[in-house]
Amino acid sequence: MTTAVYVRVSTAGQNEAGQRREIQRWLTGNGILDAIWFVDKESGNTLARPAFEKLQRDIFDGKVKTVVVWKLDRLSRSLRDGINTICEWCEKGIRVVSVTQQIDFNGAVGKLIAAVLFAVAQMETETRRERQAVGIAAAKERGVYKGRKKGAVKFGVDTDRAVQLRQQGLTYEEIARALGVSVSSTRRYLKAKCPTDAEPTEQPTT
Repeated sequence: MTTAVYVRVSTAGQNEAGQRREIQRWLTGNGILDAIWFVDKESGNTLARPAFEKLQRDIFDGKVKTVVVWKLDRLSRSLRDGINTICEWCEKGIRVVSVTQQIDFNGAVGKLIAAVLFAVAQMETETRRERQAVGIAAAKERGVYKGRKKGAVKFGVDTDRAVQLRQQGLTYEEIARALGVSVSSTRRYLKAKCPTDAEPTEQPTT
C-alpha cells in the first residue's frame, strides 16, 4: 500500500509547480517520503485522463491506500463524476486528503462535504462560462466585439483568445462558438499550439 498524489492543470501551458509545492509540504510534514505522483494536463470536465486512469487502475489493484490532492476539484469539475469517484474510493477504504482545504474525506461525513465542494466547483465553471457568453453577446450588440486581432490569426482562429478561453476551461465547441469559427479550426490550432492539450471525447456540459 502506498500514497498517491494526483495533480491536474487544465492545459499544457499551465504550471503545476504551485500544487506540487503545497502537496510536498504536506507530505513532508506527515513523514511521507515515497509517494507516487500522477500528473494530468487535461480538462476536469471528463475522467478520460491518462494519469487519472492509471491511478484508478492502481486503486483497483489494491496498490494505493491514500490519495492526496491540492484541492478536491483537481479530481473533477463535474458534480456527478466527482461524487461517484469519492464514493467509490471511500467504499474501498481509500483515504482522500485535500491539503489546501485541510479536509480528510472519510466515511459519510466526508462524502457529504465532498458533494458540497464538487457542487461549488461545477457552479463556478458554469458561472464563468455564462459570464463569458454574456460578455461576448453584449460586445457584439454594441458593435465593439473584436473576435480576431491583427497578426494573431492562424487556421482562421484568434489565437490569443482561443488559448485564453481554453485556459479558462472551455471546450473546443464552446471556444468555436465564442469566436465564430468552426470546431475543426479551433481544434486544429489548439493541438498545434499545445500538442498535449487534447480531449479524445469532448462532451457538452449539461
